Amino acid sequence: MNELAQKYWDTYWEGKEKPLSVTSWQFGGIPDELAQLVVNGVKSATCSLHLLYELENEQLPKTDDYSIVLNSKDEPVCIIRTSDVKIMPMNEVAPEFAYAEGEGDGTYEHWRKVHIEFFTNELKGTGREFSQEMLLVCERFELIDEK
Repeated sequence: MNELAQKYWDTYWEGKEKPLSVTSWQFGGIPDELAQLVVNGVKSATCSLHLLYELENEQLPKTDDYSIVLNSKDEPVCIIRTSDVKIMPMNEVAPEFAYAEGEGDGTYEHWRKVHIEFFTNELKGTGREFSQEMLLVCERFELIDEK
């Protein structure tokens, strides 16, 4: 975690019992726009390829995890708490989840198109090709604080 994110985290929890762990990260693709959708109350979900957690040897998110969402300049924008995590194939993601991601026109068709493009690009250089049967890590979250 960078210094700005750490300072924001420490300041938010000053005088309160601070959770033991936190991560900081940017949303993929268009981090500034997606972070603003969270602050605006439009975006309350996100998803990522399960395979990338394996390839990068990263822990999967869990319920009650805290994250500091960063903008494209690695500056903190807000703090979120994960409220639900489900792992499922992309072709089983419900339209309600796609709507909760808050992107584009809010339709399942838009969500599907944008995510196929994004995941296909994410897999370049890994020797893997995207398929809609690939597992996604689908997270729902709540906004805790905005900077």
